Amino acid sequence: MILATFMKKLSIFLVCLIFTIIIPPPQSVKAAENFVTDYDVKYTVKNDGVTRADMKVALTNSTSDYYYASSYKIELGFDDISNVTAFDLGGALKPVVEKTPNGYTLELVFNKKIVGVGNKQEFTITFDTSDVAQKIGKIWEINIPGIEDEKAFHSFNVNLIVPSGFGRPVYIKPEQTDEKLHFTKDELSKSGISLAYGSEQQYSFNLKYHLQNKNLFPIRTEIAIPTDTNYQDVFLTSIIPEPVSVKKDIDGNYLAEYELNPAQKLEVTVVGVANIFLTPRPESISDSQLAQFIKEKPYWQISNNKIKELAKIHNTPESIYQYVIETLDYDFSRVTNSTNRLGAVGVLEQPSTAVCLEFTDLFIAIARAAGIPAREVDGYAYTENSRQRPLSLVTDILHAWPEYYDRDKQTWIMIDPTWADTTNGVDYFHVLDFDHFAFIKKGESSSYPIPAGGYKIIGDKEKKDILIAASEIEINTENILQVRSLDTDSYIAGFPIEGSITIFNKGPDVLNNEEITLQSSDLTPSIQTIDTGELLPYQQKEVKFRYNKKSFLTNQSYDITMQLAGIEYRKKIKITPVFAKDWKIIGGVLGVVFTLTLLIVTIKTRRIRLSR
Repeated sequence: MILATFMKKLSIFLVCLIFTIIIPPPQSVKAAENFVTDYDVKYTVKNDGVTRADMKVALTNSTSDYYYASSYKIELGFDDISNVTAFDLGGALKPVVEKTPNGYTLELVFNKKIVGVGNKQEFTITFDTSDVAQKIGKIWEINIPGIEDEKAFHSFNVNLIVPSGFGRPVYIKPEQTDEKLHFTKDELSKSGISLAYGSEQQYSFNLKYHLQNKNLFPIRTEIAIPTDTNYQDVFLTSIIPEPVSVKKDIDGNYLAEYELNPAQKLEVTVVGVANIFLTPRPESISDSQLAQFIKEKPYWQISNNKIKELAKIHNTPESIYQYVIETLDYDFSRVTNSTNRLGAVGVLEQPSTAVCLEFTDLFIAIARAAGIPAREVDGYAYTENSRQRPLSLVTDILHAWPEYYDRDKQTWIMIDPTWADTTNGVDYFHVLDFDHFAFIKKGESSSYPIPAGGYKIIGDKEKKDILIAASEIEINTENILQVRSLDTDSYIAGFPIEGSITIFNKGPDVLNNEEITLQSSDLTPSIQTIDTGELLPYQQKEVKFRYNKKSFLTNQSYDITMQLAGIEYRKKIKITPVFAKDWKIIGGVLGVVFTLTLLIVTIKTRRIRLSR
């Protein structure tokens, strides 16, 4: 999303300073050394996102009067340009436009020869492009490309004009002291400028999980489904087939449980919508709970001497983040070659062979060794350029990034050192983006649970199990609560009536403290209200109820009226005396006792007769 198309345009202003220089023979010089280059660029974004680029260029002759530029060539990394025009002081120019694998090249032959030290060859290039501003889902993103070789330019200024209807930018990268839309060469640098407009992004998702029981006996297994975090709200439209139960682990992951018969295969489909926002919600966590996230785990070797020494030097999240970026190099060959996870210690020994997991592992290990709670996040990250923003976690190409707990802000903060490295320094520490959609979090364990995309069986490894698209759909957030245990229950007279009701939350969101009201005109208390507590999407829960006892001779049925989420249900309970309820059993027992008694009496009688 944000920065999605940006990084592939880093070459937009890789200006080829190869001028055609006409000089008196036999002298020969390099063109770039004899001219000072200044750029003033204005981008005017229209309401539909089409952007007009006006590039004013000045080439100032810095050497002999005999040198001048007769032509100029520029490389543009845009995939789409149109309506290209150019002119200099002598009038219109005829740009030669050629498509290249990396974008376009424009070559100009000037009308006039500007000769003399300090004199300027000034010209303008204009074109339209749809690559600067794009609306994807609910977010407008604007990407101003960086410059590869800052030394090639004396100045490089960019002005941006955005429609007022876009509102105020929710962030500008790199971070600005104000909301100015004027950028200098130093601000552009190699990573460029990125702006975002909008309050939240939305993704619709369709995830498939492949399960198999290879045993000769039934098993219960589980899958991890996307859930709410302090950066996102998840709404589950459907889970097919429905799970047996759903539970939540210490990291807040939802684990849906399924029962599989021997040799059974099962495909589970999870459909829903996720809303991603920029600023994390507060999440107050006690010190005892946070202690879970500073422990040593496989791949996070906090007791290693090298890790401990690094933690003494880099003892803040930002310092650790910068160290990881400066130390590790992303290894693109490992994306296609299946290799083992190195972990924090392993990647320190091989710093040039890192992928997103190692960037994440090293940050977490140093952070935990420094007493900073940290954990791993696995999920989907929007990208259109895998060279600049790579994905390399599993077959379905997911991404991994770390998060740490900020005690002052009382919230988890997501960061992405991998993309900071591969994008030449885009800031993924102070502000993340709308592109990271978390599937699962790993803090209690460094290897479990498994995110969607990782549930493969033989024959399914090439299948696409993750389908995600930016969207703007209306979400039905109304949860469907159901009462499922409506069969008649029997109780013994003379004892308190203690029973349960099974309720079911058929999505799409977690519910807290819903109330179920029970009414009965013949039982006491006649009205009682029960708090259901936390109810996860597609979770079944038994809610306990209790009525006072009836007399031992009661033999009657009673109706209970239940109200839940505005829906009324009726349940019947039957109360019977112990002798009436279990007369068959009692009769059987009495029959056995009578038979045994008769047998004993007969045996004794025979013994008495024999003794005479």
